[in-house]
Amino acid sequence: MSHHGLSHIGLSTQDLDKTRAFYEGVLGFKVVVADTIKIEEGGRIRHLFFDVGHDQLIAFMESRGIAGVPATYDAGINRGLGVPAAFYHFAFEAGSAAALAEKREELRAKGVEVSEVMDHGWARSIYFKDPNGLQLEYCCLMRELTENDARMQERFSLPRAALELDNVVSPVKAEPPVAIWRLA
Repeated sequence: MSHHGLSHIGLSTQDLDKTRAFYEGVLGFKVVVADTIKIEEGGRIRHLFFDVGHDQLIAFMESRGIAGVPATYDAGINRGLGVPAAFYHFAFEAGSAAALAEKREELRAKGVEVSEVMDHGWARSIYFKDPNGLQLEYCCLMRELTENDARMQERFSLPRAALELDNVVSPVKAEPPVAIWRLA
């Protein structure tokens, strides 16, 4: 069987309207499916799918009045699990270094707190959060990946604080890429 990429990633939200405003209005992702699912035993789920490019989707579900589902919970996966922000995150393809810098400025202009451009060597990234507290990233490859890249090896070190991507987020003017990774 051949692989065809992701179909979709399903996530939860406590506020589907705020989530839609962010993913549609700020990130520019188009809603392609919008459903209300009636739960026969009581309650409803509102469900949206956004096209994030290349026919890949990200979906959000908002539950209301469903037995056994808490009325409120932390939809920010990392906070809910008590792990660093870097552990669970979702990265969208930027396409190029120039497009990444442009996306950063676009997000800042829309009031999103976004990191400086981070240089990982093989890729560059910017980090920010959605209204649910989910850690998001735009990323672009900087070179062709090689077999050496696929070999587990110590390539860099970083301070523990770097795992809390909140620490690299600052609403400052665009600068050259910042290397938070120290090559080994």
